[in-house]
Amino acid sequence: MDAQGKEIYVPFNELVPMVHPNDILVDGWDISGMNLGDAMARACVLDYSLQKQLRPHMDSIVPRPSIYCADFIAANQEDRADNVLTGTKQEMLEQIRADIRDFKEKKNLDKVIVLWTANTERFCDIKEGLNMSAEELLNSIQNNEEEVSPSTIFAVASVLEGCTYINGSPQNTFVPGVIELAEMEGVYIAGDDFKSGQTKYKSVLVDFLVGAGIKPTSIVSYNHLGNNDGKNLSSAKQFRSKEISKSNVVDDMVESNQVLYGDGKGPDHTVVIKYVPYVKDSKRALDEYISEIFMNGTNTIVCHNTCEDSLLASPLILDLVILAELCERITVQLDAEPQPRRFNSILSILSYLLKAPLRPRRHPSS
Repeated sequence: MDAQGKEIYVPFNELVPMVHPNDILVDGWDISGMNLGDAMARACVLDYSLQKQLRPHMDSIVPRPSIYCADFIAANQEDRADNVLTGTKQEMLEQIRADIRDFKEKKNLDKVIVLWTANTERFCDIKEGLNMSAEELLNSIQNNEEEVSPSTIFAVASVLEGCTYINGSPQNTFVPGVIELAEMEGVYIAGDDFKSGQTKYKSVLVDFLVGAGIKPTSIVSYNHLGNNDGKNLSSAKQFRSKEISKSNVVDDMVESNQVLYGDGKGPDHTVVIKYVPYVKDSKRALDEYISEIFMNGTNTIVCHNTCEDSLLASPLILDLVILAELCERITVQLDAEPQPRRFNSILSILSYLLKAPLRPRRHPSS
């Protein structure tokens, strides 16, 4: 508060030293070899006049070849896959590591943070002998096991190169072996799935209702969108990954409130996503919330949201990178501790920006 007792608001970067977005250099991988100028035009996210201004800066940027495992993303993505790595999964892992080193050395960077913004993958199996420990996972990559996903390979490569890795999609990239490897190497990981539009609204509204003693008993969320994310999610296995992450925000609130949900049974929660090419990146979301209130009454809230999907997610990418870099410089020392210590390898502090927060074992959900 100021001298007159009025609240004042100060940007966070004026309180602590943070990286300026203009000091961030960008490189990356994509299974599509299209330069970013043409990719920008194909995506139809930015209006034409802005594209014309950006085009000279984008045409020369071409993504590095990426990992394409057809079983993990929708079959309708095959026509884009013209810029892919070949060889075994171990060879692809080594190439991703080499790419990270190459980027860091050529641009003379202080550090690299890797963030997955690619297609939603299907969930991979988690089982003994495959990925339950760091040793199992590294052996599985060495043995070219089919059930090791591209996003997990990127995560392993980043951790082995000492780079924080953030998962912006809903699949279970962080199998137990990745988490153990990150803890062994002292590297940060965070995820899962950007929380930008419908789910952010849902987390705020459900938190308000539960906090007010109003018990949501039915939540139905419908979406349709026409970008490539929507196209990929039109496949059942990939949609299932998204459905799980969109549901987790409600599950955590139920788990943390034993007064309204003493029996542990949460609301009926249904998520529907449809691919409608015409609307492109302008996603439509319709939600209905039915809650139990006093004397067996019901309260129904229905809301409609139209949002530019990518333009909501893009600032989250910057925020996640900037906050993750800040966390890399923070140490904490309690009175009884002889030495300062860093955060847990799982950066749950970034959970506010993510749908399905990854958190350390035995960490509370509230």
